[in-house]
Amino acid sequence: MPPALSSTPLVFSPGKPGKNFINLEKWLLRQIGKAIADYNMIGAGDTVMVCVSGGKDSLTLLSCLLALRERAPVDFRIVAMNLNQRQPGFPEDTLPAYFEKIGVEYRIVTEDTYSIVKNKIPEGKTTCSLCSRLRRGIIYRTARKIGATRIALGHHRDDALETLFLNMFFGGKIKAMPPKLRSDDGRHIVIRPLAYCSEADIARYARAKEFPIIPCHLCGGQENSQRRQIKTMLQEWAKCHPGRIESLVTSLRNVVPSHLGDNLLFDFACLEQKAATPEHAASAILGIHDEMSGAGTHKAEDFSGSYREIPGQEAGRIQNEDKEGFAASGEYIPLAYIRKTAYSNQD
Repeated sequence: MPPALSSTPLVFSPGKPGKNFINLEKWLLRQIGKAIADYNMIGAGDTVMVCVSGGKDSLTLLSCLLALRERAPVDFRIVAMNLNQRQPGFPEDTLPAYFEKIGVEYRIVTEDTYSIVKNKIPEGKTTCSLCSRLRRGIIYRTARKIGATRIALGHHRDDALETLFLNMFFGGKIKAMPPKLRSDDGRHIVIRPLAYCSEADIARYARAKEFPIIPCHLCGGQENSQRRQIKTMLQEWAKCHPGRIESLVTSLRNVVPSHLGDNLLFDFACLEQKAATPEHAASAILGIHDEMSGAGTHKAEDFSGSYREIPGQEAGRIQNEDKEGFAASGEYIPLAYIRKTAYSNQD
């Protein structure tokens, strides 16, 4: 059974919620809870800094995390963080008033990134890239100040798909948004609990909750941006080809390095040499190249330092922001989070 609607006073629901809203909230909470569990996003004693821009996605994330915390088996701290970028007409009192109303701990950080972006980016050009880099630095600095062990962002599954196609069409790489990643300097863990949630469901939820939405004047109106083109393409697919978006989302968790072409993910150069002996040939058939069989297990060290057994079929699906895969010898090649491995065949 899906979890019951939270009765916590921390989450504000205007008026009496109808059955459709209750079902929608249950669905979102279930999807967020599953993502948190699947990727070990939040643990006991964590301080989760939720970055709240004032948009529907981040406000939905904050509301749902507060509701989930009330029923979670572990205790963790939530701090809402908003960056005031000094945009003209930005309602500075809106979010602080909302945070006070729902009773969440919060931090307001004021930095004039708006002027920097406007001075650096020519009129009509996309500002997203520079704006996000500036925000990222401020977010990381704030996380250090408050002792945050997790930084929660409001990106959802549609954002991940749009990023995937942006990188494929315009960047020449297969890269999306991982549900969980470590920052380049290794000091921060970034999580995306909305990774399984659709933008349409989030929009419906935000409308029902009547969140104090604050529009972004930096990127608003850039309808010809590359991301807008990708979004339109995906919306057309969803309309004309039911199920296609869900299939694309599933594909992000079913990566087969041996059927792509990246030599850093898979040791193509040594295939002939390693398959020359019956032992290696059997290993390749049982544990590596026959993805359908799932034979063999991989022993991998997880984030906590303990070991877990991963079926051969599932091992290739481990997701993080770094490159990983299999060598033809049957040895799992891990980087970053998964560091020690061993391979053994099963009868």
